[in-house]
Amino acid sequence: MSALILALAAGAAVGLALGALGGGGSVLAVPALIYLLGFTPAAATTASLLIVAATSATALYAHARAGNVRWRTGALFAASGLLPAAAAGAVAAHLPQRALTAAFAAIATLAAVMMLLGTRERRTDNARTDDARSDDTRADNARSDDTRADAPEPPRRAPARAAGTGAGLGALTGLLGVGGGFLVVPTLVAVLAFEMQAAVGTSLLVITTNSLASLLTRGATASGLDWSVIAPFAATAILGAWDGKRLAAKVSGTALRRTFAVALLAVAAFMLVDALT
Repeated sequence: MSALILALAAGAAVGLALGALGGGGSVLAVPALIYLLGFTPAAATTASLLIVAATSATALYAHARAGNVRWRTGALFAASGLLPAAAAGAVAAHLPQRALTAAFAAIATLAAVMMLLGTRERRTDNARTDDARSDDTRADNARSDDTRADAPEPPRRAPARAAGTGAGLGALTGLLGVGGGFLVVPTLVAVLAFEMQAAVGTSLLVITTNSLASLLTRGATASGLDWSVIAPFAATAILGAWDGKRLAAKVSGTALRRTFAVALLAVAAFMLVDALT
């Protein structure tokens, strides 16, 4: 199979992941570039950031039009992660590739577990909300209101949490060469109680910003990239992001979270085996 066809297929998968799940693009792009298209690890991470930055910006526009972006929280995430992403990107070039791969697998596994736990907790919260609505007392109605997860903005302590978490995610983005959406989405869902649609849209703002910041420190690996592969890869990823946005509107948040978690676990297992063999 030619490199062009592989690039087109892989790009479509990356775009669907970013558009529907708000992350996972780099998780899919890096292995595809290395194992299917023959890129070196350093070139693959740089090319992945280029592809994901363009794709996530496109998907961000679509989600913003639908009102799925929490700009204030997303800006806090993005701003607090800029410097850590740039600094970690410079450090990453001096670390062993096997260690980075193993660390990536561990972080992806943690994110998948967070998503699965968040799905279980959300079902419990919904059940409690339904029970509370069945009572007519004011106290029960107040508890029901407290359990709702569709508030327009996160709690008061959310800005501090968003800034602190964003700094850590920015460092991981620069270190591992990924956009960070696979960590942003579960953090927004589990820590800040975002609905899945809002988490997906907001994560795309963070992914775009972190990817661009990390690229600033990767100038050495940007030269010599095979644009005959990167260009069609990015083009189909952008188109796939629009299809992913429509998919997200049709599939329940619980189904998306489960799909995201399973995909993360599969990728983590594959990369861990590769790092240890």
